[in-house]
Amino acid sequence: MNWLLVVAGGMIGAPLRYLTDRAVQKRHDTVFPWGTFTANVVGCLVLGLLTGAVVAGAASSRVQLLVGTGLCGALTTYSTFSFETLRLAEDGVRFFAAANAVVSVVAGLGAAFVGAAFAQALWA
Repeated sequence: MNWLLVVAGGMIGAPLRYLTDRAVQKRHDTVFPWGTFTANVVGCLVLGLLTGAVVAGAASSRVQLLVGTGLCGALTTYSTFSFETLRLAEDGVRFFAAANAVVSVVAGLGAAFVGAAFAQALWA
C-alpha cells in the first residue's frame, strides 16, 4: 500500500510543477527557465524540511512517502532542468546555461539545508 502514497503525492506534485512553471514564466520575459528553477528550489526546501521532521520523529515514514517521494519527486525535475540547460547552450546563450546549472545546484542545496535547519529549530 505504500505505493499508493507515492502515487497520491505524485498526482499533486506533477500538476503543481506545471502550474508553478506556467505562473512564474508568465511573469518573466527572459530565456532563463525561472519556472523550473522555482519548482526545484521549493521542492528542495520542502524535502529538507520533511527530512528534518522525519529525523526529529515529527513525521512518519508514510508522510515521507507521500510528500517526499511522491509530491517532491513529481514537483522537482532533473530532466527538465537538464533539457532547459542544454537548450540554452544550443541556442547560444551559454552564460544563462552555465548560470542555470550553477545557481540551480547551489540554490537547491541551500534550500534543502535551510529546510532541514528550520525543522531542527522546530522539533529539536
